[in-house]
Amino acid sequence: MQLKTLASLTLGAAVSLAVSGAVAAEKWDMPMAYASTNFHSEHGVIFADKVKEYTGGELEITVHPGGSLFKGGEIKRAVQTGQAPIGERFMSAHANELPILGWDNLPFLATTYEDNEKLWSVAKDVVNAALAEQSLVALYTCPWPGQGFYFKKEVESSADTKGIKFRSYNSATATFAEELGMIPVQIEAAELSQALATGVAEAFISSGSTGYDRKVWEHLTHYYKVNAWLPRNYVMVNKGAWDSLDDATRAGLQKAADETGASCAAKSAELSEFYFDELAKNGMAVEFAGDEFLAELREIGAKMQADWLSTTGSDGQAIVDAFNAK
Repeated sequence: MQLKTLASLTLGAAVSLAVSGAVAAEKWDMPMAYASTNFHSEHGVIFADKVKEYTGGELEITVHPGGSLFKGGEIKRAVQTGQAPIGERFMSAHANELPILGWDNLPFLATTYEDNEKLWSVAKDVVNAALAEQSLVALYTCPWPGQGFYFKKEVESSADTKGIKFRSYNSATATFAEELGMIPVQIEAAELSQALATGVAEAFISSGSTGYDRKVWEHLTHYYKVNAWLPRNYVMVNKGAWDSLDDATRAGLQKAADETGASCAAKSAELSEFYFDELAKNGMAVEFAGDEFLAELREIGAKMQADWLSTTGSDGQAIVDAFNAK
C-alpha cells in the first residue's frame, strides 16, 4: 500500500512538473489604439508572431486593437503602472507631459519618409532617455503617412476655417486649429466616426490612413495634401517587465521589434498613395493645398517650431541642429 501511494505521489509530481513546464511561457497583453485593419495594428500581430518564434515560445503576446483593452489615452499610463506590460501609442500624444516627444510634429521640417527616418535617428537617444525616466522602454516606432487636412467644404485660406470644430489628437494639432480660428476638440481615433456623424467634429488633420479606416467620405468632402509632418506610433514596454526577462528572451523580443519597425515603415510608404486613391474613389476631392492656405500653414509651422525649441531647450535644439547637419 505504501509503495502504491509513493508511486502515485511520484507520478503526480511528474505530471505536475510537465504541466507547469507546458504553461511556463510568459503571456503579455498588448493594447493598441487603432482598428484591427489599420497597418499599425496588423504589424502588432506580425510583431507578436515574431516574438513567439524568436523567443522559442518563452514569451507570447496577445494584441488588443481598437482601444478594446485600454483606450488610446490610457495606454501609456497602463504600461507605466504595469497594468499592461506592453502597448502602442501615438508618440506625440504625450507631448504635453514630455515636450520632447513632439519631435516628429515640427511642421515642414521632415516631410518625406527619408527625412523622417533621418530625424528619428538623431532624436531617438534623447527620446529614449526621457522615456526611461518614466519606466518605459521603446521597442520600435513606425511612421504614419504625411498629414493633411480634412474638411466638409472647399478651403482656400483661414478665412474659410473660422469657427470649425476641429478634432485634435495632440498639442500640435490643437495649435494649428487655434491659429486657423478653429475650435480644437480632443477625440481619439476610435471615436472619430461618431464625432463626425454627430457634429462634435467637422474637420481634422491626419493621414489618408485615418480617413480610409473611418470612411470619412460619409461625412466630409475635401482632403488637402499638406504633408506637414509624418508622426510616429511607438511600441513601449514597462521597464520592470523588460528587466525581468532573461537575456535570450530579451534579445528575441528586440529582434522581432527591429524587423517589425522596418516592415511597418515600408508598409506605410507603400500605402500612402493607395489611401488617396481610395478617398477619391469614394467621392472626396483630393488635392494639394492652395498657395494662400499653404503659406499660412508654413507661417504657423515656423512659430510652432520656435515654441517647441523654447520649451525643450538644448535637447530640442540638438535634435534640429543634428538633423539639419545630416
